[in-house]
Amino acid sequence: MKAKIKLKSSSTTASKYSTNYFSTFYFILLVIFLLISLTGVSLTANKEFNVTDYGAIANSKTLNSNQIQKAIDIAHNSGGGKVVIPKGKFLTGSIILKSNVELHLQKDAVLLGSTNPYDYKGISRWKSLVLAENQNNVSITGKGRIDGQGRALALNVDSLFYVGELDSNYYNFKRKRPNEYMRPQLLEFVNCSKIKITGVTIKDASCWVQSYEKCRELVIDSITVDSDAYWNNDGIDIIDCKNVSITNSFVNSADDGICLKSENPETFNDSIYIANCTVRSSASAIKFGTSSKGGFKNVKIENIKVYDTFRSAIALESVDGGILENIEVNNIFAVNTGNAIFIKLGHRNKDGKVGTLKNIHISNVRVQIPFEAPDLEYEIRGPQLEFFHNPFPASITGLPGHFVENVVLENIDIVYPGRGNNGLAIIPLNRLNDVPESENEYPEFHMFGELPAWAFYVRHVKGLTMKNIYVRAEAADYRPAFVFDDVNDLKL
Repeated sequence: MKAKIKLKSSSTTASKYSTNYFSTFYFILLVIFLLISLTGVSLTANKEFNVTDYGAIANSKTLNSNQIQKAIDIAHNSGGGKVVIPKGKFLTGSIILKSNVELHLQKDAVLLGSTNPYDYKGISRWKSLVLAENQNNVSITGKGRIDGQGRALALNVDSLFYVGELDSNYYNFKRKRPNEYMRPQLLEFVNCSKIKITGVTIKDASCWVQSYEKCRELVIDSITVDSDAYWNNDGIDIIDCKNVSITNSFVNSADDGICLKSENPETFNDSIYIANCTVRSSASAIKFGTSSKGGFKNVKIENIKVYDTFRSAIALESVDGGILENIEVNNIFAVNTGNAIFIKLGHRNKDGKVGTLKNIHISNVRVQIPFEAPDLEYEIRGPQLEFFHNPFPASITGLPGHFVENVVLENIDIVYPGRGNNGLAIIPLNRLNDVPESENEYPEFHMFGELPAWAFYVRHVKGLTMKNIYVRAEAADYRPAFVFDDVNDLKL
């Protein structure tokens, strides 16, 4: 209902309503109603729906999927409201969030994921504990915890294969585990808008922790992700989304920490802001890719702390024909991290076009590279390489005839371990062609094998400015610090 109310001038209105208490009271109600009408906010938006009122039991044993879903459905059908998970452990399978519903976990509340694979479902994509698709104005808030019991769930999914209830097409024989999409995530939002995830702790997934695909106006703030439960535990995955903010959060993940992906060549990630986060990862901390069909545009990343991370602090990858451009990275501090910067333009889609990678500005970066593997304390560690190697440098690489373009590196400080050993492997400067292009391989900083530099390896780049770059090897290394191969418009 839209109210059309014509108010008199402020002086007349004040004179009229100051003489009568009840008239003043009703005038305030009138103004409130006007504001509600103009903004379209429902009068039921702040109504609370406690799941225990719908039969949910906090004993960590009783399955509460139907009871929690009932509270969500009633809140949604009432025009919106807050579905409250109070203190206690509420066991549940999949639940579906709906428009105008806030799922609020009070302090010491736990949404405990079932370890029974049959308690999970998907909508149009992967299975997940909490799902939403084609919804508007949805949120998960509070100081409580979502615990997926991921390892137990993943092992139970694995067991389904051995008892003949999981088709072999869904099983990865090489890695001895079910494919990613057979192991439920904790949160999955598809084609939703106005999403807020704030305050909560999200723990132990059987696969990716949370993913957002083709979503708009997404805010993730002040959350904790703690998931070293099983393989592929990406902390946050953003897939072809627009207008995203990820701030003030902590991510500890047994795979990529904060990862932007692009699965659709007809769209791309646009207007993404990532700031004031701390990341620990057994893969890469901040990563674009690997999937990069549409691409990434207009992304700003700043004030990120990284530690105990197996692969790259910053990895920018366009390898599936998509765009990667207009990226600003500032103020990155990383210790005990396997690689500082990895920028790669590749061509995995042999039948498709080569993408673009340009207009990159990275500044104020300090990284310390260890000699040993940085993720020794992880339960699920990054996979060891199959060949002997020296410490890997940061790298920026395109392809013959397809250049990485317009890159600025400014105020970069990297400490390497040194100890390069020419008895292990050697690529001398007169054999630069021995470094493979690896254009269709999975992109990682070690993808070329042994490299001929210990600090920066740069190839197939057009327009590179390196200003105030400081690199140090703590022990001797037989290789030069910098190698530039097929690089045009280089400014040092």
